[in-house]
Amino acid sequence: MAHGIGISVTERLAAAVIVDHTVTGDLAVEPNDALNSNSLSGVPADIIVQRIVALLERLEIKEAPTHIGLAMPGIIRNGIMEDSPNLVQFKGLNMQASLVEALSARFGKLSVSITNDANAMAAGMAANRGYLDRLIRVWFLGTGIGFGRYPQADGVWEAGHSIVTLDPKEQFCGCGGKGHLEGIMGLRAMRLRFMDLEPDEVFEQAEAGESRCVDFVKLWHRALAAATATSVHMSGPGKFFITGPNAKFANLGLLNEYLHEMVKLSPLQSYSLEIVHGSEDANATIGAAVIAAQAAAHRA
Repeated sequence: MAHGIGISVTERLAAAVIVDHTVTGDLAVEPNDALNSNSLSGVPADIIVQRIVALLERLEIKEAPTHIGLAMPGIIRNGIMEDSPNLVQFKGLNMQASLVEALSARFGKLSVSITNDANAMAAGMAANRGYLDRLIRVWFLGTGIGFGRYPQADGVWEAGHSIVTLDPKEQFCGCGGKGHLEGIMGLRAMRLRFMDLEPDEVFEQAEAGESRCVDFVKLWHRALAAATATSVHMSGPGKFFITGPNAKFANLGLLNEYLHEMVKLSPLQSYSLEIVHGSEDANATIGAAVIAAQAAAHRA
């Protein structure tokens, strides 16, 4: 049986022993408070690596793992964090080498892989639904907007920074770019746009008919539909999952209405959307281990 460890560094730290695409034993998380979504901001990278090592000490590891996978937000290539607007302290760090060194005393030499967190969530959802034979895409709606794809393919895949508007005033994205999806949908962006309201209040007031909030909720959904339609036109139709703490704001009826306006070629209309509430940590750790197992097999 494939026996590995999956680790995710997203809104918080999470780790689990993964056997045959399933979390075995407890999922270790830190901090335990799921509402604390800013616990890693500004923490030095070497301290976070130490916290990962400490988190693994909490796992009940009955058998030596053959692979370890780590999922993180940002542009990651060849184990190097090239950039990460949400974890800027990791920019330029060879995270693969850092983790191998940190874990060598405990596990010796073994295969370690680093992947984007949204890609890991896509792999995790594919694995636990028996979809490893098809194209799966994931939108993660949180502080930023993550986009995951399984199977992985060459490319950057930072679709959270898709251009969904040409309005030069749309400049709330965390990377500083204008017209980005994240600049409309991201939690940080929504707070900058509505200095007097929290995102929950914006959507509540839209339900009550407040015109400014109603207009924004339409923009929010049209932006996600536009980025999804772009992906359909580039990579074809298929399954899209919507997850993350802000997936609660998504209205599938409105999204499908806007997508129907944007995707008109009949061979591309067999797409589907599904909202998945919760399980982000579990899906990311499973997916990180799945990708690590595949990488280990390829290296062998």
